[in-house]
Amino acid sequence: MSDVLKPEQVRVAVEVMKQYLAAPPNPDGSTPEKVQGERDVRRVEVIDGTLKPLLRSYLRGDTPLDEFKTKVDSVNKRNEYWGFKGIKGQMFFNMLVNVAEDPAECDHELKAALAVPNSEEIAASRMRTFAAYVKRLGERWEETGGSKAGRPKPGSVPFFVSYFWQVENRDVWPVYYTNSVQTMQDLNLWQPVNDPGLDYLAYKSIHEQLAKEFTRESGRPFDLYWVEHVFWFKGGNPYGGSKPLKSEGSTAGNGTEPGRLSTGDVAKLAVQRRGPSPDNVDPLPDRPSVERLPEGFVPPVISALERMAYNEPDMQRAAEASGISLERAFEKSVNAAFTVLGYDAKLLGQGKGRVPDGQALNQDDSYAILWDAKIRANGYGIGTDDRTIKEYITLFARDLKRRRGLRNIYYLIVSGEFSGDHDDTVRMIKMETDVSEVCLVEAAALVEMVDARLRAPLQVSLGPDGVQRLLAVSGIITPEIVRENLVGL
Repeated sequence: MSDVLKPEQVRVAVEVMKQYLAAPPNPDGSTPEKVQGERDVRRVEVIDGTLKPLLRSYLRGDTPLDEFKTKVDSVNKRNEYWGFKGIKGQMFFNMLVNVAEDPAECDHELKAALAVPNSEEIAASRMRTFAAYVKRLGERWEETGGSKAGRPKPGSVPFFVSYFWQVENRDVWPVYYTNSVQTMQDLNLWQPVNDPGLDYLAYKSIHEQLAKEFTRESGRPFDLYWVEHVFWFKGGNPYGGSKPLKSEGSTAGNGTEPGRLSTGDVAKLAVQRRGPSPDNVDPLPDRPSVERLPEGFVPPVISALERMAYNEPDMQRAAEASGISLERAFEKSVNAAFTVLGYDAKLLGQGKGRVPDGQALNQDDSYAILWDAKIRANGYGIGTDDRTIKEYITLFARDLKRRRGLRNIYYLIVSGEFSGDHDDTVRMIKMETDVSEVCLVEAAALVEMVDARLRAPLQVSLGPDGVQRLLAVSGIITPEIVRENLVGL
């Protein structure tokens, strides 16, 4: 394909690339560039040593489909470099095989799709053909009584297929990351047209065009992986899983890398009052101007969650000026997040005795969330409140199961980050109450869930193929885990 981006769009992308190369180090002193360079070395080793031989063995017919699927899952669980464990990777693979009535046909369609193409025309054709097959499978699955949540989604095809093409030839075929697509849309670089073949070729062309432009502008070589890293940086995953250092006057790991504006940051960008109009009349004298438009989907009441969770002085002053305690404001914002996600949410705490701060119900998928919100400047340690927590969880969980007939109850604590050893406490809560899992949700991760849901409400559900998947394992839920499972890196 010819170049997709216009000169002005290239200029915007180059600015992001410069921000990426100039980004500050993470807590161990490594820059995003260094972290991702080291990760690239390891993932190339995994590709050449394990994945590529496995893929070729499957395509030759030496490895059966079920064995191939299991081994791919095992490799990616041990080597988390691609986000393949999420809904568009391994989960899609599992669903595809599970719903296929004819295993031989499924095997044939997979082999036809995963074989690396010899041209872009063949690539587009294979994407479309496989997406049509997946659509037929899903329709047949629902017609025969299967659940909508259990069917594979055609929208997962570009990521799934290009992941394997990248294994075969990483210098030609980039992985179609949802996060990168969203970042391109945020930057007004490109808008998909919902044709898997055309969309992938446009995505590929943009990566190739920017690889050349970034190389020319930076004076250092940029291949497809490095272009990918620039989009990861802009899309909120700048440090390869590590958080940036807290700096004086900055938000504490607020998930917003240099150059990206969340909706809640727009009010802070009132850099100057707009000048008078040509006829010397200022039509909006009290309204500040902004330098750039917001890019995020998240409402301000939710985008501020992480800053509130860390008990930042600015947030304390803002709460005081609003006539509310920061603790209560945080609870209301957490409740707003669950409401926007689509739950039947309500606040329970504040002056009502020993109760959780709130609950969120999803009757369609037969589960409820009981949650508490904790503001701590240096991280919350769950062990300090475990006795009280067990008391009210027992009461509320039993009541929800009895009156609502819900299968699963999840207990969540939302805070900026979590300190200390929580494993024993989590284990005891699960053994001594009726909750299925105990999840420690970083505030930035909750914001990430809302962003993913608002961007793609038809793709990201609250059920077992979406948000509930995150809740099915006890432990800490980070923004990286959310991106991997709901979005794709």
